[in-house]
Amino acid sequence: MVNAVAMIGGQDLMIILVIVLVLFGGKKIPELLRGVGKGVGELQKGLDEGKRQLTSSINEETPPPTASAPVTPQVQAPAEHTVAAGTPQSGSPS
Repeated sequence: MVNAVAMIGGQDLMIILVIVLVLFGGKKIPELLRGVGKGVGELQKGLDEGKRQLTSSINEETPPPTASAPVTPQVQAPAEHTVAAGTPQSGSPS
């Protein structure tokens, strides 16, 4: 399928420009284009600011991690001998 904008020729473009001139008048067209130009300028400034912030945040160095006290492994004491339930214990009456 062919793009419809690509099919616009020179004669079609002249007809469109005449219709725009009739609708808006000769004095209104420069004002409209001036407004479009300002909008494009503001958009470009916003894009530049966004790029600048992005590159500065990417290039910003993160501080190295602070050295904390070394962690020593804790050794657990051996578990006391436990007696299973229902097992007769020595020294207790049966």
